[in-house]
Amino acid sequence: MNDKNDKKHSDDSAEPVHHTGPGRRLTNYFLTGLVIAAPIGLTIYITWSIIRIVDDFVKPLIPSQYNPDTYLPITVPGFGLVIAFIAIVLLGFLTANLVGRTLVQFGESILHRMPFVSVLYRGLKQIFETVVSQSHSNFKQVGLIQYPREGLWALVFISTSAKGEVADKVRGDDIISVFLPTTPNPTSGFLLFVPRKDIIILDMSVEDGAKLVISAGLVSPEYQAKMAELAEEAEEVVHQKNTK
Repeated sequence: MNDKNDKKHSDDSAEPVHHTGPGRRLTNYFLTGLVIAAPIGLTIYITWSIIRIVDDFVKPLIPSQYNPDTYLPITVPGFGLVIAFIAIVLLGFLTANLVGRTLVQFGESILHRMPFVSVLYRGLKQIFETVVSQSHSNFKQVGLIQYPREGLWALVFISTSAKGEVADKVRGDDIISVFLPTTPNPTSGFLLFVPRKDIIILDMSVEDGAKLVISAGLVSPEYQAKMAELAEEAEEVVHQKNTK
């Protein structure tokens, strides 16, 4: 009698076994395939859309004798994009010399006299100059600072040492300008000026830092490089002890 009760009690106290049903497996397979297919599909769709937009804009400007669509049985996708790229490179080459800069300044002086066009041109020019300048001066390091109060840590992208009036007014400390990104859009955030001594430099790349911000901490970069370095240092210490 007691043996039966003990056996029943042990059976009741055993942890339940969770079996994965066919529906759950299909859901997991679908989500896994979606994670793989969605970025590839969206990349192809956006790239193809940009090619079509540029082709539709540039191809009508190409003389018919130079347009392959006029004498080929099929359309050539991307031909307008290639022509636009060559034209922009030539424009940059021509404006790099004195004559080209003079012509550009003359054209800008005319645009600045037009009431509505001048505001639109200045705004667009400032946007493109900002984008191009940022592409040439990307962030180089990732760091941690205590923000918005002590005890809370925030990920920042380190820009450069503070310059101009900021560096002149804040004296006595080596001030670094950092960018504090927001989640899940790392292109928006806050510009902060922080003393260098208050920044902890991380080993991760800027790309890994951006992934960490976009995923809200779900995608953490691997720390294999640092662990390998520590392992090598430990092996060296052991080797030195053995040789003594």
